Amino acid sequence: MKKLFCAAALGVALAASAGAQAADKIAVVNLSQVFQQSPQRAVVAKQLESEFQGRASDLQSQQQKIQQEIQDLQRNASTMKASDRTKKEKQIASERAAFESKAQAFEKDNQTRQMQERNKLLAKIQTAVQSVAKSGGYDLVLDSQAVLYTSSDAKDITADVVKQVK
Repeated sequence: MKKLFCAAALGVALAASAGAQAADKIAVVNLSQVFQQSPQRAVVAKQLESEFQGRASDLQSQQQKIQQEIQDLQRNASTMKASDRTKKEKQIASERAAFESKAQAFEKDNQTRQMQERNKLLAKIQTAVQSVAKSGGYDLVLDSQAVLYTSSDAKDITADVVKQVK
């Protein structure tokens, strides 16, 4: 029984040491730097800006109209009939609610599209990281921002990934 226990303990120790030595080549990559230096990021930003520019300018003009109506109401409130003032206040409140609804829908659509395009770019970056890691023979690649300490054994492959993404 004692020999069996010793053999099992030795087997576990050998397996643990083999697992610790499995990741011989380690690399780090700064994903945010790769993302920022990606030329596709600027192209996507311009594309999204042009895609949402029409709706944004409509919302701006609607907001300016509402502000103008509020200013007119404040200027003329003292000379208006109570019924006219109440009617105008209800109209402004209705326009403001419609504006807020449109603004929320715009913001949601804009965020959704930004996330879609960001995920496409991140998938491309992930493919580039895998390609560089395979060509460099790396067993493990970590995001440099998630690593607290690296020794000189860990190679920074950020520049190689940036070249691959371009």
